[in-house]
Amino acid sequence: MQNGLPQRIGHALLVLVTAGAALAGAAPATASAAPPPSLEFANPDSQALFGTAYDTALRNLLRINTIGYDAKYDRAGLLDPATGIVRAGGGYAQPWTRDASINSWNAASLLDPALAKNTLWAVVDKDPAGALRVQQDDQQWDQVVWVTAAWHHYLVTGDRAFLENAYRTAAGTLAIREHATTAGFNATYGLFTGASFFNDGIAGYPAPPADATESVSTGSMPWPGVATGMYLSTNELYYAAYVNAASMAEKLGRPGAETAAYRAKAAALRTAINDRFWNPATGLYDYQLLADGRRGAFQEGTGLAFALIFGVANPAQARSIVGHARELAWGMPDTFPNWARYSDAQPGRHNAIVWPLVQGLWAKALAGQGETNSYAAETARLAKLAGNNSGFWEIHNGSTGVVDGGWQRLGDTVKFHWGSEPDQTWSATAFLDMVHTGLFGLTFTDRGLSFAPNLPAGWGDVTLRNVRYRAANLTIALHGAGATIRSVTVDGRAARADLPATLTGDHTVDITLTGAPAGDRDGDGVPDAQDRCADTSGTAALTGCPDPAHLEAEDARNSGGVKTNVNHTGYSGRAFLDGLWAQGASTSFTVHRTTTAPARGSITVRYANANSDTRTMTLSVDGQPVRQAGFPKVSDSWDAWGTTTFADVPLTGRDPVVTLSYGPGDTGAINLDWLEYRG
Repeated sequence: MQNGLPQRIGHALLVLVTAGAALAGAAPATASAAPPPSLEFANPDSQALFGTAYDTALRNLLRINTIGYDAKYDRAGLLDPATGIVRAGGGYAQPWTRDASINSWNAASLLDPALAKNTLWAVVDKDPAGALRVQQDDQQWDQVVWVTAAWHHYLVTGDRAFLENAYRTAAGTLAIREHATTAGFNATYGLFTGASFFNDGIAGYPAPPADATESVSTGSMPWPGVATGMYLSTNELYYAAYVNAASMAEKLGRPGAETAAYRAKAAALRTAINDRFWNPATGLYDYQLLADGRRGAFQEGTGLAFALIFGVANPAQARSIVGHARELAWGMPDTFPNWARYSDAQPGRHNAIVWPLVQGLWAKALAGQGETNSYAAETARLAKLAGNNSGFWEIHNGSTGVVDGGWQRLGDTVKFHWGSEPDQTWSATAFLDMVHTGLFGLTFTDRGLSFAPNLPAGWGDVTLRNVRYRAANLTIALHGAGATIRSVTVDGRAARADLPATLTGDHTVDITLTGAPAGDRDGDGVPDAQDRCADTSGTAALTGCPDPAHLEAEDARNSGGVKTNVNHTGYSGRAFLDGLWAQGASTSFTVHRTTTAPARGSITVRYANANSDTRTMTLSVDGQPVRQAGFPKVSDSWDAWGTTTFADVPLTGRDPVVTLSYGPGDTGAINLDWLEYRG
């Protein structure tokens, strides 16, 4: 997750929490005293997959990545010393401009408004004359995403004092960017120059503007072609910034000329984007336009998402984007396809690879188009990635789902394989937004809160409790399935699908939906009517219901630091599991049987153990310990694999869960490849 200097290559060792753990224990002193929302599905399989991921994402945002007030971030003098800020995540101690904006927009403004406000001010400073501006670091091209986050924060909270300072910040920042000589405005094309919103590494760009060896820099802006080039997502964010600045000015009663000027600039920019980037031949927007007029007909995930979210695309273009956009097996890629210098085996760090941040924006866009099945598939993928890997990571291989930081050259040297950092905040808030904006369709306006839910068939009824909206505390329940609202009640009385901003007190909103399309909602190639395992935990593979006679370890649900990996040879499937190195680490396999009758069978595990002795793990079934399982040494090499069999293991029910955990008295420290059950 590069973002400015120093580049984000730290590999801080952080404690990973258990994926399904409840939000228990003392909260940080800077966190809100109010309890967070809770997500409850009537369907236990949906609860195991989506409910668990939601709890994990809440913990990521409100516990792991909420840090205390730090005066070095109070350059604007607007932070509350009694309130913390949200950092970027594991390995990245700073809030960062993009991360602070995205995390507030995705979730923090709703879940903890004081925390979000502090986080937004933490990336604002003042010019020598004392005027507010988004901090002028080396991320010039993406500073304007802050404007969208700030306007959203006002819509959620109604905080007029915040809005007044936010407008001054937005106006000052836009003026700076309009007159900048680097990452400024190109009057010839009517577009803004500079790197794309997300791709601050040269691995995110084709050649040209890069070259085959990435010989100039690993960053993007040192490349002249990037600095003078024009990119889809960046210009869409400027468009949104102008629209939102106009809304701010109007709300604050500023002179009409100010509002009109911003709206005129927004309209001109939208026209230029559609003139310069829309490609009828592909049915998509192009990714880049170089200063010499050369266009790049490549796909940019965030650019396509923003086109739908911000309304840059007209309805026909929106339908075309949904119909023609290419996704990888594990979600919407950053850019696509592989540049010539990368491949599926070695994807570029910002190329054909999956960042959960991009998945979240794409899911938001799909939900806004009423694409319930596509939204469901993207949401299920991210929930499964989190469940597979003890939480929310930075980057995943798009073909295998394995935790993978991608590749990049370091000047004219060989390619460097980056790490992927754990506990990434914008990965977690991406999932929170999938629930809030996608599933429940929470839509904030100056007048109040409205609902446009997308409840996929088969997920079951779902309730979101303890949602604090301004002075109200809401319980929101969805029934049925689909994106068409059949009925709404508020506190048992028929109502509209919106609530006024002036609402106070405790209220229950019940929404009944209809019109859910049949199909393949989790994108695994198995029709829903025949898919027993569409949304269950422990089936992260996108290939239907696994055969209990052979369960690949990478398809297990993992916690306590266990994750997928490919850094040793000889494994089967798409990966193996590592991270079974400390107490609390565990991996769970769902054994999908054809009977509910009690039975006893044998379990064989393929594993690697290059330690000097037999290692032990606790074998449990449905949470009940069965025995301590021994794993003898296989070899001095972690590339060598062996098997061991445990007989007479009792199973009951149709879908028993077999868990191997590093418990008290165990020694752990093995890698796992697969598990087989024989009745």
